Amino acid sequence: MKVTLLGTGTSQGVPVIACQCLVCTSEHSEDKRLRSSVFIEDNGVHVVIDTGPDFRQQMLKLKPPRLDAVLLTHAHKDHIAGLDEVRSFNFAQGNEQIPIYAQDIVIDRLKIEFAYCFEEFKYPGVPNIRAEQVDKNHPFTVKGLEFTPIEVIHYKLPVLGFRYKNFTYITDAKTVSPEEKAKINGTEVLILNGLQWKEHISHFTVSEAIEFINSLNPVPRMSYLTHISHTLGLHHEVNELLTSHIRLAYDGLVIEL
Repeated sequence: MKVTLLGTGTSQGVPVIACQCLVCTSEHSEDKRLRSSVFIEDNGVHVVIDTGPDFRQQMLKLKPPRLDAVLLTHAHKDHIAGLDEVRSFNFAQGNEQIPIYAQDIVIDRLKIEFAYCFEEFKYPGVPNIRAEQVDKNHPFTVKGLEFTPIEVIHYKLPVLGFRYKNFTYITDAKTVSPEEKAKINGTEVLILNGLQWKEHISHFTVSEAIEFINSLNPVPRMSYLTHISHTLGLHHEVNELLTSHIRLAYDGLVIEL
């Protein structure tokens, strides 16, 4: 299994427009963060989690041979805005329909935001997608790959994380119930949001993320923090404050399990 982090930034990305802070003006590649997304490849199947505003740019950089499915965590713009770009894979794959796996509340939002994709009589060339409803209590399969949905709470909004084999991806979490947390136990590599040092209403801070990671049984062999704000600090300076089993993620990070 190969996992590529396509983006590790928060909703504004890094650098932030019009910001002149040390992070936003940094020339180091690790301090440049597109909106959060991850690409999973295993057994010839290619799956992306979230299609944010930078999805086109991310795909042009990664150059995947195909796309078999999209998994959506929730319907905020920084996680769905690039969904229209899926049509390029439709064209390349003989107009093969691509399934979009999401909660019912997310599907309802997609039918508003991308209504033209769900009309009975579609304009030629629109994305050829179909919505597949995900229930947090039931694993689902994408061409033989079984994913376990994990519900976390983003302020008051339910958001899905996903576990595949010994890899788990969670973003936009502030609280996790004991029942959902149990689904993470045994994970070898965990990607988890750690927005900033300062308290936030809807995201784990770095300290909260570290506490959560270390409370898992067993503690994952490796954890990476994602969905990072420019207010957190320079990548290399923050990494020096972390332990060897918890590091900051960065765009382009490749994990092989």
